[in-house]
Amino acid sequence: MDQIRISGGRPLKGKIPVSGAKNAALTLLPAALLTDEPLTLRNLPRLADVDTFGHLLNVLGASTQTQGSRPEDFGRVMTISASRMTSTTAPYDIVRKMRASILVLGPLLAREGVATVSQPGGCAIGNRPIDLHLKGLEALGAEIELTSGYVRAKAPKGGLTGGHIIFPVVSVGATENVLMAAVLAKGQTVMENAAREPEIVDLANCLVAMGARISGIGTERLVIDGVDRLHGATYAVMPDRIEAGSYACAAAITGGEVVLLGADRALLGSTLPVLEAAGVSFEDVKGGLKVSRANGLHGVTATTAPWPGLATDMQAQLMALVTVADGASVLTETIFENRYMHVPELARMGADITVTGRSAVVRGVPKLHGAPVMATDLRASMSLVIAGLAAEGETIVRRVYHLDRGYERLEEKLQAVGADIERVDGD
Repeated sequence: MDQIRISGGRPLKGKIPVSGAKNAALTLLPAALLTDEPLTLRNLPRLADVDTFGHLLNVLGASTQTQGSRPEDFGRVMTISASRMTSTTAPYDIVRKMRASILVLGPLLAREGVATVSQPGGCAIGNRPIDLHLKGLEALGAEIELTSGYVRAKAPKGGLTGGHIIFPVVSVGATENVLMAAVLAKGQTVMENAAREPEIVDLANCLVAMGARISGIGTERLVIDGVDRLHGATYAVMPDRIEAGSYACAAAITGGEVVLLGADRALLGSTLPVLEAAGVSFEDVKGGLKVSRANGLHGVTATTAPWPGLATDMQAQLMALVTVADGASVLTETIFENRYMHVPELARMGADITVTGRSAVVRGVPKLHGAPVMATDLRASMSLVIAGLAAEGETIVRRVYHLDRGYERLEEKLQAVGADIERVDGD
C-alpha cells in the first residue's frame, strides 16, 4: 500500500493550481441522469471518488467519455450521456465506497419513477443519516421503503409532484438530492432552510443551464418550478475551496509564499477570516490568491458551521496549522461528532491537544517532529501532510488512499513549490 514520505522544514514558494471542487463534481455528475442528452463537465478533478462515481453511472447505463486533456494534465473534461437507462439500482459494492453515491436517488426517481440505492458509506467521521433526503422526497410524493440495506423509492403514477419542504436542520446532501428530483416534478416545489454552500449554487446553476427553473439560488429558500424535460449542457466545475484552504495552511505553516491559481476568496466564506486571524495573509493577484504568513501564527477560537461559517472540511487542516501557533486555540466541531481522529496522530508528532466533547484545545508548541502516522479520513490525511511539511525530520503518512479521494496529484503540486515529498511503496 502506498505511503507518502515528507522531509519537513522547507518553505513553499511558487504557484499551485487549484483543481475543480471534489464536492461540486460529485453533485454535478448525477445531474447527468436527469436528461437523455449529453452533459459535458469541464475542470473535473482527477480523483478516485470521481472515477468511482463514473463507474456507478456506467452501471446505471450512462456512457462516460473523457476528452480534451492529457493524462499528465490537471483536470479533465468528461461527457456523460444517459440517453437510455439500463438499471435503476445503485449496488452496495460501489455505494459503500463513497457517500455521495446517494445523490443518484433523486435523479433516478425523477426520471425513471423508481430507484433502488444502497445506503451509503464513506469516511468514518460520524453519523450522517439520510432521513432528511427521504423525507424531502416523500414530500414530492415518493413512497420509500428501507429493506436489506437498500433504499427503495417509487414515484406516484404520473410522476413526482411539487411540495413544500422545511428542513429541520441544514443538510447539504438532502438539499442536493431533493433539488435534483424537484426540477422534473410537476408543479412548484419550495425548499425552506436549504443549504447554501457554493457547491449547491454550482449545482443549481448547472441545472439552470440544462433548462431547470430555479429561483432563490444562494439563499435558504429555493423555489423550483418543474419542467417536463432537461437538455444537455456544457458546464465548468467550480474551483475547490477546501483544496485552496488546505494549501493556504501548508504555505503559512512553512513560512512560504504561494499563489493559488484559480482560487476565489468569495468561495472561502468565513473560513478566510478564521485563517487570517491565525496569521495567514491573503492577497488578490492576477489569476488567483497569494498566500503567505503575515507575522507569525496565532491561536484562534473557531467553531465549524454550515455555509458561510467555518467549513467542517477545514477543521483538521486548521488544527494542524495552530499546533505551532503562539498561544492556545479552541476549535469546536458542530457538524460531525467523530471528526477528531487526527488528534492522536498529530500528538505523535509532538502536538499538544486536549479533546473534551466536541471541543479541542490546541496549545502551540515550538516545533513538530516527524513520525510515522496513519490517515483516518480524507481531511485528516491532509492535516498530517500539513504538519509533516513543517515538522523537523521525516514523516511517513500511511493509508494515503484517503488523500487520493479528494486531492488531485497532491505530491506533484507540493513538489512544484519546493516540498520534499514523495509517494513510496509501503509495507
